[in-house]
Amino acid sequence: MGGRITNSDKQLRPDPHYQDKVLAKFINCVMHDGKKAVAQRLVYSALDQIQAKLDKDKSDELPKTAIDLFRKAVDNVRPAVEVRSRRVGGANYQVPMAVSNRRRQSLAFRWILQATRAESGKPMSLRLARELHDAARGEGKAMETRTNTHRMAEANRAFAHFAW
Repeated sequence: MGGRITNSDKQLRPDPHYQDKVLAKFINCVMHDGKKAVAQRLVYSALDQIQAKLDKDKSDELPKTAIDLFRKAVDNVRPAVEVRSRRVGGANYQVPMAVSNRRRQSLAFRWILQATRAESGKPMSLRLARELHDAARGEGKAMETRTNTHRMAEANRAFAHFAW
Protein backbone atom coordinates (compact mmCIF):
# COMPACT_ATOMS: atom_id res chain seq x y z
CA MET A 1 0.00 0.00 0.00
CA GLY A 2 1.89 3.06 -1.23
CA GLY A 3 1.81 6.62 -0.03
CA ARG A 4 1.95 5.91 3.68
CA ILE A 5 3.91 8.32 5.78
CA THR A 6 6.21 6.38 8.06
CA ASN A 7 7.91 7.44 11.24
CA SER A 8 11.33 7.30 9.58
CA ASP A 9 12.23 10.97 10.17
CA LYS A 10 11.85 10.58 13.93
CA GLN A 11 13.72 7.27 13.96
CA LEU A 12 16.61 8.53 11.81
CA ARG A 13 19.72 9.18 13.85
CA PRO A 14 22.34 11.73 12.76
CA ASP A 15 25.44 10.28 11.17
CA PRO A 16 28.27 9.52 13.65
CA HIS A 17 30.93 11.74 12.08
CA TYR A 18 29.21 15.05 11.26
CA GLN A 19 26.03 14.71 13.40
CA ASP A 20 23.88 15.60 10.37
CA LYS A 21 20.51 13.98 9.65
CA VAL A 22 20.50 14.88 5.94
CA LEU A 23 23.88 13.16 5.51
CA ALA A 24 22.57 10.14 7.44
CA LYS A 25 19.63 9.92 5.02
CA PHE A 26 22.02 10.22 2.07
CA ILE A 27 24.18 7.40 3.46
CA ASN A 28 21.04 5.26 3.71
CA CYS A 29 20.29 6.02 0.04
CA VAL A 30 23.84 5.04 -0.97
CA MET A 31 23.58 1.77 0.96
CA HIS A 32 23.18 -1.51 -0.97
CA ASP A 33 22.08 -4.85 0.51
CA GLY A 34 22.05 -3.46 4.06
CA LYS A 35 25.79 -2.78 4.05
CA LYS A 36 25.73 0.50 5.94
CA ALA A 37 29.38 0.43 6.99
CA VAL A 38 30.43 0.23 3.34
CA ALA A 39 28.14 3.13 2.44
CA GLN A 40 29.48 5.22 5.34
CA ARG A 41 33.07 4.54 4.34
CA LEU A 42 32.30 5.51 0.75
CA VAL A 43 30.54 8.79 1.66
CA TYR A 44 33.11 9.78 4.29
CA SER A 45 35.92 9.02 1.85
CA ALA A 46 34.25 11.27 -0.74
CA LEU A 47 33.83 14.04 1.84
CA ASP A 48 37.50 13.70 2.87
CA GLN A 49 38.54 14.06 -0.78
CA ILE A 50 36.30 17.13 -1.11
CA GLN A 51 37.85 18.62 2.05
CA ALA A 52 41.35 18.04 0.67
CA LYS A 53 40.34 19.75 -2.57
CA LEU A 54 38.79 22.66 -0.67
CA ASP A 55 41.94 23.07 1.44
CA LYS A 56 44.02 23.17 -1.74
CA ASP A 57 41.71 25.53 -3.67
CA LYS A 58 40.87 28.73 -1.85
CA SER A 59 37.92 29.88 -3.96
CA ASP A 60 35.38 32.29 -2.51
CA GLU A 61 32.29 30.80 -4.15
CA LEU A 62 32.52 27.37 -2.47
CA PRO A 63 32.04 26.68 1.27
CA LYS A 64 35.05 26.03 3.50
CA THR A 65 34.03 22.60 4.80
CA ALA A 66 33.00 19.41 3.03
CA ILE A 67 29.69 19.07 4.91
CA ASP A 68 28.71 22.62 3.89
CA LEU A 69 29.61 21.80 0.30
CA PHE A 70 27.45 18.66 0.54
CA ARG A 71 24.50 20.75 1.80
CA LYS A 72 25.01 23.32 -0.97
CA ALA A 73 25.18 20.58 -3.62
CA VAL A 74 21.92 19.01 -2.42
CA ASP A 75 20.24 22.44 -2.27
CA ASN A 76 21.37 23.22 -5.82
CA VAL A 77 20.05 19.93 -7.20
CA ARG A 78 16.64 20.13 -5.45
CA PRO A 79 13.90 20.78 -8.01
CA ALA A 80 11.13 23.33 -7.39
CA VAL A 81 8.67 21.89 -9.93
CA GLU A 82 8.19 18.65 -11.81
CA VAL A 83 5.80 17.37 -14.44
CA ARG A 84 3.24 14.69 -13.66
CA SER A 85 1.12 12.86 -16.18
CA ARG A 86 -2.63 13.55 -15.93
CA ARG A 87 -5.33 11.91 -18.01
CA VAL A 88 -8.05 14.40 -18.89
CA GLY A 89 -10.79 13.57 -21.37
CA GLY A 90 -8.95 10.76 -23.10
CA ALA A 91 -5.68 12.70 -23.49
CA ASN A 92 -2.57 12.59 -21.33
CA TYR A 93 -1.05 15.92 -20.31
CA GLN A 94 2.26 16.64 -18.66
CA VAL A 95 1.12 18.94 -15.86
CA PRO A 96 3.71 21.01 -13.94
CA MET A 97 3.31 20.73 -10.18
CA ALA A 98 5.16 22.05 -7.15
CA VAL A 99 7.29 19.49 -5.32
CA SER A 100 7.08 18.88 -1.56
CA ASN A 101 10.24 19.34 0.51
CA ARG A 102 10.50 15.64 1.25
CA ARG A 103 10.26 14.70 -2.43
CA ARG A 104 12.68 17.50 -3.42
CA GLN A 105 15.32 15.99 -1.15
CA SER A 106 14.73 12.43 -2.32
CA LEU A 107 14.87 13.51 -5.99
CA ALA A 108 18.12 15.38 -5.34
CA PHE A 109 19.67 12.31 -3.68
CA ARG A 110 18.42 10.05 -6.49
CA TRP A 111 19.79 12.29 -9.26
CA ILE A 112 23.19 12.68 -7.59
CA LEU A 113 23.50 8.91 -7.12
CA GLN A 114 22.26 8.13 -10.65
CA ALA A 115 24.85 10.50 -12.09
CA THR A 116 27.54 8.95 -9.92
CA ARG A 117 26.62 5.37 -10.76
CA ALA A 118 26.27 6.06 -14.49
CA GLU A 119 29.96 6.98 -14.72
CA SER A 120 32.46 4.14 -14.70
CA GLY A 121 36.17 3.53 -14.55
CA LYS A 122 36.96 5.23 -11.23
CA PRO A 123 36.23 4.28 -7.62
CA MET A 124 32.77 5.24 -6.37
CA SER A 125 34.11 7.65 -3.74
CA LEU A 126 35.99 9.64 -6.41
CA ARG A 127 32.92 9.78 -8.65
CA LEU A 128 30.71 10.87 -5.75
CA ALA A 129 33.20 13.54 -4.67
CA ARG A 130 33.37 14.91 -8.22
CA GLU A 131 29.58 14.93 -8.65
CA LEU A 132 29.02 16.69 -5.30
CA HIS A 133 31.73 19.24 -6.12
CA ASP A 134 30.20 19.87 -9.55
CA ALA A 135 26.68 20.16 -8.11
CA ALA A 136 27.86 22.72 -5.56
CA ARG A 137 29.23 24.80 -8.45
CA GLY A 138 25.98 24.35 -10.43
CA GLU A 139 27.42 21.90 -12.95
CA GLY A 140 27.35 18.15 -13.55
CA LYS A 141 24.83 15.52 -14.61
CA ALA A 142 22.57 15.92 -11.57
CA MET A 143 22.23 19.66 -12.24
CA GLU A 144 21.54 18.86 -15.89
CA THR A 145 18.68 16.57 -14.84
CA ARG A 146 17.25 19.33 -12.62
CA THR A 147 17.52 21.85 -15.45
CA ASN A 148 15.76 19.48 -17.85
CA THR A 149 12.97 18.92 -15.33
CA HIS A 150 12.48 22.67 -14.88
CA ARG A 151 12.62 23.21 -18.64
CA MET A 152 9.95 20.56 -19.23
CA ALA A 153 7.71 22.12 -16.55
CA GLU A 154 8.15 25.53 -18.17
CA ALA A 155 7.30 24.13 -21.61
CA ASN A 156 4.09 22.56 -20.27
CA ARG A 157 3.01 25.59 -18.24
CA ALA A 158 -0.12 25.88 -20.42
CA PHE A 159 -1.49 22.72 -18.76
CA ALA A 160 -0.98 24.00 -15.21
CA HIS A 161 -4.72 24.49 -14.78
CA PHE A 162 -5.10 20.68 -14.79
CA ALA A 163 -3.22 20.47 -11.48
CA TRP A 164 -5.76 19.71 -8.76
